[in-house]
Amino acid sequence: MQIVNELPDKYEFFALFQTTGWDLKFTVDSLFEAISNSWYVLSAYEDGELVGFGRVVSDGVYQAMICDLIVLPDYQGNRIGSRILEELLRKCEQHSIRMVVLMSAKGKAGFYKRFGFVERDSEAPGMIWRGR
Repeated sequence: MQIVNELPDKYEFFALFQTTGWDLKFTVDSLFEAISNSWYVLSAYEDGELVGFGRVVSDGVYQAMICDLIVLPDYQGNRIGSRILEELLRKCEQHSIRMVVLMSAKGKAGFYKRFGFVERDSEAPGMIWRGR
């Protein structure tokens, strides 16, 4: 398996994104524009096939958000997500970014806790705005 710091083909990424089951309606082009505006991206390939992806959106100084950490279902459990996450966090550490946040898919919080992520304190809950 190879993990590279480059954008995947937009159609391959769209197919990978579709495997998540996230109820988000985007076009191939709008998703590619989104990932193209990332601060740092990683694409994982097995025999030339895109099997994983992760990205960081950041100001490059003190805040970052990990987005779209996705691994094809048939490849989950093979440390691909772990390797991507480790490298994303390493990139943040290289830039002395200490505030890294993410939103976990349902049932995946335990995965992120293994890397030191903690749930926000109930005194400082996170919030989300989904538009109108």
